[in-house]
Amino acid sequence: MATEQGTAEVPLVKISTKPAPKKRPEAPTYFAFHRMRKMVHLACVIIFFTLPLSNLVRFDIPHQRFYFMGRELWISEFGILFLSMMFLLFVIAGMSIIYGRVYCGYLCPQMIFSEAADTTEREINRRVKKYVRLDAAKQKLLSRTIFYLLLGIASVILAFVFISYFVEPRDLFRRLMSFDIRTAGGIAGATTTIITFLDFLVLRQRFCTTVCPYGYLQGILGDGNTLLVHYRDPQHECIECKKCARVCEMGIDIRNSPFQIECIHCADCIDACNEIMGKLGKAGLIHYSWGDRELPESLRESWFRRIGIRDAKRVIILLIMVVYGCGLYIAISARRAVLVKISPDRATMYQIAQDGNIANKFRVQIANRGQEQATVVLGIEDLPGATLAGTENALVVNPGGTLQKDFQVVVAPGSVPGGVNHFQLTTKVGNEREKYPQTFITPTKE
Repeated sequence: MATEQGTAEVPLVKISTKPAPKKRPEAPTYFAFHRMRKMVHLACVIIFFTLPLSNLVRFDIPHQRFYFMGRELWISEFGILFLSMMFLLFVIAGMSIIYGRVYCGYLCPQMIFSEAADTTEREINRRVKKYVRLDAAKQKLLSRTIFYLLLGIASVILAFVFISYFVEPRDLFRRLMSFDIRTAGGIAGATTTIITFLDFLVLRQRFCTTVCPYGYLQGILGDGNTLLVHYRDPQHECIECKKCARVCEMGIDIRNSPFQIECIHCADCIDACNEIMGKLGKAGLIHYSWGDRELPESLRESWFRRIGIRDAKRVIILLIMVVYGCGLYIAISARRAVLVKISPDRATMYQIAQDGNIANKFRVQIANRGQEQATVVLGIEDLPGATLAGTENALVVNPGGTLQKDFQVVVAPGSVPGGVNHFQLTTKVGNEREKYPQTFITPTKE
C-alpha cells in the first residue's frame, strides 16, 4: 500500500510472551560459628600441649609442687592452693550458669579430640576408596589398619602430655624412652595410653552422655537466663531438610528441645539452618538465646546484658570471682621465694665452754621455692659481742631445695647480763632483709 509523501513507516515491535526470570532472593549474612569453633579448638590444643612445658598450670606429684602462673608453690602453702582451687571452681560454675554447655562444645579436650578422631576416620576412608584399587572388604581393612595405627600414636602423645601435668616432662620422657612400666609414673602413662586409645576408639562423644558428670551438673546450675541453642519457627517456615540433625556431632535433633542433655551448644545446627534458609532469602530458625524466651528485638540491649550479665545472681558470681582472683594475685605477689624459719633448741638452756664462753643452740630451716640458687646470710643484732658458731654465715640452697642447720650463738662471759636477753637474728637474701626476735639465756648468780 502506498503511503503519503513525508509519512514515516512505524516499525513492528515483537512482544515476548515468556515470563521474566525471577530474581533469586539475596541470602542474609550470618556468623559462621563452626569456623570460629575450630579456631578455638586449635587454640585449646596448643594450650593443652604447652601448659605443662611452661609451668603455667601443673601439679608435680613426685616433688609435691604446684605450678601456677609460672610460680612454684609448695604443698605446704595451703592458703595459695585454696585460693587457686576456689577461683577455678567459681570460674567453672560461673561459666556453666551464664554460658551453659559452651565449655563442652568449644573448650573440652574430650570433645575436641573426639571430633578429630571422627574427622580423621572419615578422611582415611574417603582417601582409601578414592586412591586404592581394592575390593570393598580390603579397602575397609586397610582403612581400619591406618586409623588404628594413627590412633595408637596419638594416644601415646596425648597420654604423655596429660601425665606431664603431674610428672616433670623431662623425667617422664626418660621413662617413656626406657619403656618404664615399673614405677608409678610409667604405670600411669601406660594406663592412660590404653584408656585414651579405647576412649577414642569406642566412646568418643558417647563419653559426654555416659561418663562425664558435667552435663548433669549443668542441668542443676542452669536457669532461665542461661545460654541455650534454641529452635523457633512461629511462621512454620521449616522445609524439613534435616541438615541441622545430620551435622550434629551428638546425633540429636535440636528441634525436639533446647534442653536435651546431649546438646553441647556447638552451634553447628545454627550454621546448617542459616545456610539452607539463606538460599531462600530467609533468616535461620535456630539461634543462641538467653533461656527459653523470645529473642531480643535488636542489639539495643545494654552491653552487659548482651554478654550474659542479666540478673543480680550473675553479678554476685562475677564479684566473687574477682575477689578470689584479687586475693590469689595478692597472695602470689606477696609470696617470698625463699622461706626461712629460725627457732631455738631448748633441750639445754645454755652451754658453758671451757674458756667460759656461753652458747645457746638454734636451728635454721630454709626452703628455696624459687628457680634460682639462693644465698642466705645470717647475722646478729642487739647482742653485744655475739658470734655464730657451728655454721658459716652464708648458707647456699639450690632451687627447689631445703636446708636444715643447727648452729650456736656464743657470747663472752660477762658481756651480757645474766638471765634472759632479747636480741634479733637477721637473714639477708638478695636485697631482702628479715629480722627474727629471739632470746639468749645466760646463767644467773645465786
